[in-house]
Amino acid sequence: MIACLGRIVHSTDADCIPEADVSTISQSLDLQGSIESGGIMGVAGKDFGGLYSVKPVALIKPSGTEDIARVVKAASRTSHLTVAARGNGHSINGQAMADGGLVIDMRSTEENHFKLLTIDGSPYIDVSGGALWEDVLKRCVSMFRLAPRSWTDYLSLTVGGTLSNAGVSGQAFRYGPQTSNVTELEVVTGKGEITVCSETQNSELFFGALGGLGQFGIITRARVKLQPAPDMVRWIRLVYSEFEEFTRDAEFLVTREEGESFDYVEGFVFSNSDDPINGWPSVPLDPDHVFNPVHIPQSAGSVLYCLEVALHYNHNDHPSTIETAVSRLLERLGFVRRLNFQVNVSYMEFLLRVKRVEEHAKANGIWDSPHPWLNIFVSKSSIVDFDRTVFKKMLKDGVGGPMLIYPLLRSKWDDRMSVVLPEGEIFYIVVLLRFVPKGPSVEKLVAQNQEIVEWCIKKGLEFKLYLPHYQSNEDWKRHFGKQWSRFVERKFSFDPMAILAPGQRIFKRTHINLN
Repeated sequence: MIACLGRIVHSTDADCIPEADVSTISQSLDLQGSIESGGIMGVAGKDFGGLYSVKPVALIKPSGTEDIARVVKAASRTSHLTVAARGNGHSINGQAMADGGLVIDMRSTEENHFKLLTIDGSPYIDVSGGALWEDVLKRCVSMFRLAPRSWTDYLSLTVGGTLSNAGVSGQAFRYGPQTSNVTELEVVTGKGEITVCSETQNSELFFGALGGLGQFGIITRARVKLQPAPDMVRWIRLVYSEFEEFTRDAEFLVTREEGESFDYVEGFVFSNSDDPINGWPSVPLDPDHVFNPVHIPQSAGSVLYCLEVALHYNHNDHPSTIETAVSRLLERLGFVRRLNFQVNVSYMEFLLRVKRVEEHAKANGIWDSPHPWLNIFVSKSSIVDFDRTVFKKMLKDGVGGPMLIYPLLRSKWDDRMSVVLPEGEIFYIVVLLRFVPKGPSVEKLVAQNQEIVEWCIKKGLEFKLYLPHYQSNEDWKRHFGKQWSRFVERKFSFDPMAILAPGQRIFKRTHINLN
């Protein structure tokens, strides 16, 4: 804990904050935005996970970076107030909450930055940390026919939110995560200082904030790399019965040079059953597609695997050129030949594919249900063991939603950033996207997540949680491993009173010992 550095001490815990505190702070802030106080139990007290509910003191809607800096400085003048930056509230375990603290609604700043730049002949876009990626996509494509290079699967997330974690999707094997595709940040530190940082300017803050779980600063602006946006995408799903063949082909594709592979590579596990959510019906891309189980090899086990790939192209590309490129790649893969599903969609439609899932889930009333999700990075050296026990046994009947798995390349990530990864050049991301009704089943699935993590630890698997959530200091130390001391030093440098991101539960609020 940072108290060991000797210059700061823990404050006494406060179960409630007097209303006068917020009133006094509000009067002293002189905000251009607004502040709401008293009984905030709505948007600021919950998140997408639906597993936690807290009561912040106030919800602040800043007009810009200066407002955010004023809020952090005001909190620093108290002995107990914390500050959480809330993007679109898509966290799972209360990471964007501040129990008894101040929550900043970053969405109120989404229009503050949107500027196209050309630097050394390459295009970039300056965007607000509170902007949604889907809006960045739509504006960049419609206005400039350009787009960011790396994405998340779901784009109704804020720029600052994903950059504080990593931001991973099927393009990350080529371009790295979203954190590897920004060159400059504007950050409000835990001292309330507004700092512009990059690889060459205030670099420790730059790399610390990228994947830093919000612990060192609030990202208010990001400079994002762009590239020409394609018009269309050939979207393909290929079914495998054997895990070794699935991983061999996935690793083959992600290690090929650009032009020798697809532009997007992901995958998922599904139950070898007719379950409409967890089984065969979840694979086809079009209502006219039929998954015929007669083609499944008799040797198949309890689960099957789907390799999901996509190839970009433009309207002026001849259809035969696309067919030749796709055929050339597919002929090298070992999928079940009669279980091959393909559609052509626009680039925008492809990137916004999860938006349709969201709309469907909202119509069915399950979008607002709890989501005990689990995200893990597992090393290639451990992934076969993980499949053998977790997928084939623990989760053989599915999780009520997608079970993603696909390989990533460590060389596309920068070790100076705060994200911690398992050992080895190739590692897999495993994501369990559960959609469950409220009730006892939620606790059961949370317990199952914990069982999976504990099994990984017991068996000595090489893994790290992505979007990590731990309760104890020892667990956080184990998570960061040899990077823990660097993480602590950065915390002390940029947020010495541990004001920021209290919902991560890594550090406790402190105050400077002036004696």
